[in-house]
Amino acid sequence: MADIFDVIADATRRELLHHLREAAAGPGRGELSVGELVERMDATQPTVSKHLKVLRDHDLVHVREEGQHRYYRLDPEPLEDVEDFLIPFLSLGDIERGAGNPVFTAWAGADVEHAGSSVGRVAADASFRARTVIQGAQERLLDVQEQLHDVQEKVTRRLPWRRDEN
Repeated sequence: MADIFDVIADATRRELLHHLREAAAGPGRGELSVGELVERMDATQPTVSKHLKVLRDHDLVHVREEGQHRYYRLDPEPLEDVEDFLIPFLSLGDIERGAGNPVFTAWAGADVEHAGSSVGRVAADASFRARTVIQGAQERLLDVQEQLHDVQEKVTRRLPWRRDEN
């Protein structure tokens, strides 16, 4: 399953979050229908619905059904993980002190319009690499456990009191 960085790395999902954030900050009910989101975006209804499902699966949005209409509202709480990840990099102060850090470099090197996409891709890549390392370590651990189990069986078979029982 994708993590939060994979989810926000997609430009369409970030645009949906942006529109829902605007709705939450503006007057009114703080929610938008699927139709309203389609009107605001350069995307089809099936595309918007597909991306809303991903956002819903990661608890970034809540849906309210009213008849055949669905109204979405932003839940910013899961984005706190992203904020917690980015704050240490953003608090470095200037580009020189952040040199060599891929997230900070992506943020500093991207133009304003594409900064989120650049940071999202770098963060998603870092998350993928971390998951790959963890998965590899888990597989190696399972191999070692199997080897240990084999050794235990061989030792148990050679013990003198085990031979008497057979």
